[in-house]
Amino acid sequence: MKNKKLRALLYLTILLLIVFILLNMFSTYLSIKNSVQKSVANQNLVAARSIADSMDMEAYQRFLNNQVKSRDYMDIKAYLEDAREKIGALYVYTIMIDNPTVSKCMITGFSKDHKGDFPIGGACTVPPGQVKQGYEGKSFITGILEDPEYGEYLTVGVPMKNQDGDIIGFLGIDVSAEDINAINGKVLKSSIAILVYNGGFVIMLLVTFFVIQKWYQKELTREVGDTEDTYQSEFQSLFASVRSLRHDFSNHIQVIHGLLKLEENAKALEYLTGLSKEVHSIESMKLDVIHPGLSVLLETKRLSAQNYNIDIEIDVSPKSFNRIKTIDLIKLLSNVIDNAIEATIELPEQERRMNIACKADDEKYTFMVTNTGPMISELDLENIFASGFSTKKAQKGKVRGQGLFIVKDLVNRYDGEVHVQSSEKETTVTIIIPVNGKMD
Repeated sequence: MKNKKLRALLYLTILLLIVFILLNMFSTYLSIKNSVQKSVANQNLVAARSIADSMDMEAYQRFLNNQVKSRDYMDIKAYLEDAREKIGALYVYTIMIDNPTVSKCMITGFSKDHKGDFPIGGACTVPPGQVKQGYEGKSFITGILEDPEYGEYLTVGVPMKNQDGDIIGFLGIDVSAEDINAINGKVLKSSIAILVYNGGFVIMLLVTFFVIQKWYQKELTREVGDTEDTYQSEFQSLFASVRSLRHDFSNHIQVIHGLLKLEENAKALEYLTGLSKEVHSIESMKLDVIHPGLSVLLETKRLSAQNYNIDIEIDVSPKSFNRIKTIDLIKLLSNVIDNAIEATIELPEQERRMNIACKADDEKYTFMVTNTGPMISELDLENIFASGFSTKKAQKGKVRGQGLFIVKDLVNRYDGEVHVQSSEKETTVTIIIPVNGKMD
């Protein structure tokens, strides 16, 4: 069981490592791609402003007043074509934006190899969102546009102003997506070292995490072991003190006898009262139980049951039950016994009975807790070990439905089994832990 979990953890770690590296590389790629696109767009915005500022705005205004292929049209077109060639753009052209949804292409600077010409006032491919920005007098940048006729490109546009500062159009530049991708490829190649470094950093983080986790588990195991050793040692010391007190019991009797002979009745009564409480505590302990933690637990639960006027019987084999860790043994029995006490106190006092049996042989440990109380239905028995399920009424501030879930989980760790049987008269919880079973 443990090896299977270790293998599963290893496979999960490898899978997570691959996923983290791929996500890191993908996020880096997107970041580089977006940065390149933004950088290219900003560079062309600067170029568009420079072209617009150097353009003959008086000639362009005359063209706008008479939108035909006049001398002014041809001069501006030649200027745009020259600018396009110098900056290496796909197209350089002027745009008319007189409404917030559709733009018009006025004069276009094509390459010398381009056949034909774009009609004056033809519909432009600038998206409505950017058209609205232009209509508001702002510069704009589009994403990559897919045009079935002119290919894929990115468009930027800046206002063109006359001598009075009025916007009379926009200067647009189209940048080929191929050019952007080429730049993107060069940047990615130069960033391979960064990608490798990021991947290595992720691996280093995971390795560091598991090293720290392993160290923490070892420290935790050592501390738990030390705590349990101290726990057992303290109880052994307690029982040694109890034996010493019993041996000294005769001395106490002599003191009482002396006080009575001296007619110090009040002092004798005071001494006897204190001694009676001490002796009661000593005698109530089941010192024949070898396991000190189990002995204290049973004594505590016995006193708790007596406080509720429950008639309780406890039967424990003279075994150490050392197959089970003390903390786990306490969890197992305390949860089951607490449930039994809660169920029993729902009955009238004369009907409250409990029986706790802890048996051991060479093959298994058997823990059986029987109590009188309400019958558990078949439906509830099917769900009784589920987390959060409880047959008891909800109480404010009290978490319900975890006791038997914890018991079931602990029993599974020791490769054991747990059964619940309920009738109209009593309910019995039986836990069986194999002595030589595999412990998770």
